[in-house]
Amino acid sequence: MTTNLRSPGAVLLISCYELGHQPLGVAMPLGFLRKAGFQAEVNDIAVEDFDEQKAARARFVGIAVPMHTALRLGVRVIDRIREINPDCHICCYGLYAALNSDYLLSHGADSCIGGEYDGPLTALVESLEQESSLPVLSVVQPQHEASPHLERLSFAVPARDGLPPLEAYAQLDHNGEKRTAGYVEASRGCLHLCTHCPIPPVYGGRFFIVPKEIVLEDLRRQVEAGATHITFGDPDFLNGPKHSLGVVQAMHDEFPSLTFDFTAKVEHLLKRGEDLPEFAKAGCLFIITAVESLSERVLTILDKNHTREEVVSAMRFVRDAGIAPRPTWVAFTPWTTWEDYCEVLEFVESEGLIDNVDPIQFAVRLLIPPGSWLANHPETLPHRGPLDEAAFSYRWTHPDPRMDQLHRDVSKLLEEDTQAEVDAAMTFYRIKELAHGRPPDGVVCLLPGDRERVPCMTETWF
Repeated sequence: MTTNLRSPGAVLLISCYELGHQPLGVAMPLGFLRKAGFQAEVNDIAVEDFDEQKAARARFVGIAVPMHTALRLGVRVIDRIREINPDCHICCYGLYAALNSDYLLSHGADSCIGGEYDGPLTALVESLEQESSLPVLSVVQPQHEASPHLERLSFAVPARDGLPPLEAYAQLDHNGEKRTAGYVEASRGCLHLCTHCPIPPVYGGRFFIVPKEIVLEDLRRQVEAGATHITFGDPDFLNGPKHSLGVVQAMHDEFPSLTFDFTAKVEHLLKRGEDLPEFAKAGCLFIITAVESLSERVLTILDKNHTREEVVSAMRFVRDAGIAPRPTWVAFTPWTTWEDYCEVLEFVESEGLIDNVDPIQFAVRLLIPPGSWLANHPETLPHRGPLDEAAFSYRWTHPDPRMDQLHRDVSKLLEEDTQAEVDAAMTFYRIKELAHGRPPDGVVCLLPGDRERVPCMTETWF
């Protein structure tokens, strides 16, 4: 006896949020499912309404939870689906599904998949179609534990039909011009073991190359759909530098006017500095790099494997290549002192990086989710509070109460300035006044309003 899961709409994939991009967390597994003969539908609630009709007719619903925001929204989606379609199978997949499987299985999900989930997800749908009672490899279900899938996949080209158009997502903002942006991955996972990152607990220092021909075909389809800029969403685009450079060169040969951006660690920017001019020639506009802190203590605890001096060198290497650096920060941690916070602001100003850092970065507070390597770190335990299950994070309190108050004050200022559409540079100087214990009102922005802006995406939550 079999269950018909091959009819249109029997399988539904839902994306909740993917950093403002058209979601690969749906497009890639959709490609696998289509290749296996399933006519799955999609729904991206980040840019469109939750589709009750699609949810009501689905027999299998896969919910992509690649990040914390998606997870929190995904739990609400589970509740809504259970109200209108209590008998369908709900599977959560992605990084945060692996880290939070116990909670998800006890709050409405039937299964969870982590790691390289596309193959196991397809195998699970096929197993449900056959009504098999045997466990599926790498699929966590009640009374059946499983490890994240960390085997190389035979990739399918991502399928993007059915998703909202690229124009519905984050765009490139370059010199005041908004340009349509696409989103691809040339690799998944990461070689590195930063303690605050959700990737190491799942991938354990492994990464997987997406074949160049798959990446290029996905690029072609997005260019046909209107993309003139591409974001490479790899956790670190330079984990496999020869592969990445090969993809970029082939992309540039085929689409000479296409621009792009990527993310890379400070240490890779230093090691691969000789390649940066080649990336610039091929159209690289900016590089995001997770600096996180300038404090040696914080950098050691986070296992970032770089120093303050190396940050300065990396910023110079990127700029000398003609590429804009866009450093990101974890501004508030239990170990960040008031002086540390002020030092970051002084560094950003003295290095001419005010327009390179989105103001939200100065309010980022360390997140310690279940499964995080920081959760039981000896440096964390003195500050760690109970697990807030609904927020999927451990609470923590700074030993200096002024820092928690500063976080609240900066967050409030950011909300006010965002609503008032204040120039980001003015917001920076207002934050700087707060950090020095002075009222932020009446501050003068030292940068001209008609200055040339650094290229960036319109979605600031990278």
